Amino acid sequence: MSNDQQSSESQSDSDLIEEVLEQAAELDSEVEENDVAIESETAEVSIEDLQKQLAKAEQKAADNLDKALRVQAEMENLKRRTQKDLDSAHKYGLEKFAKELLSVIDSLELGIQAATSDVPEVVKLKEGSELTIAQFESVFAKFNIVAINPVGEVFNPEFHQAMTMVPSPDAEPNSVINVFQKGYVLNGRLIRPAMVVVAQAIAGDDSAKIDEQA
Repeated sequence: MSNDQQSSESQSDSDLIEEVLEQAAELDSEVEENDVAIESETAEVSIEDLQKQLAKAEQKAADNLDKALRVQAEMENLKRRTQKDLDSAHKYGLEKFAKELLSVIDSLELGIQAATSDVPEVVKLKEGSELTIAQFESVFAKFNIVAINPVGEVFNPEFHQAMTMVPSPDAEPNSVINVFQKGYVLNGRLIRPAMVVVAQAIAGDDSAKIDEQA
């Protein structure tokens, strides 16, 4: 084999090796690009999933916060209602008992009105009844039970009950001129209206008349 042939074959082998190496390099490059693309796609999918999970978690947190606020508001309302009921029970718990006592006071007052005799026994009985009434009034005052005795006042249908109307030249129309029975309030709440006689305008007088709703 001549030197030229050997040189030609050596060059051919070298070219073949270089070609193989170039193809291998291109293949490696393609593999790397594919790996990068796969990694990029995987990263994008993972971020998207994380964003979805974060959105769900935020929505759940908002729902839980809303529920907590509603429960807190309901508890506050319940607390206020309970406190109101307790206050009402403290203020008006004696209402039924007070009403029962009113009939006793009424009887004592009627007895005093009927005791017009000067007989010593009657006088003593009258004084005893007056003392008993004074003791009742003292006890009532301690529990904010106040009597309504509106003689001379303007008729008030919220606290007075008109039993009759009488023309009176000496009193203003719609004013109370007599009280048949005292009324009472407990801590400002009416427990019994006062039964009264109301002055009526004399015929021909255009003054205001009593409210028909009384």
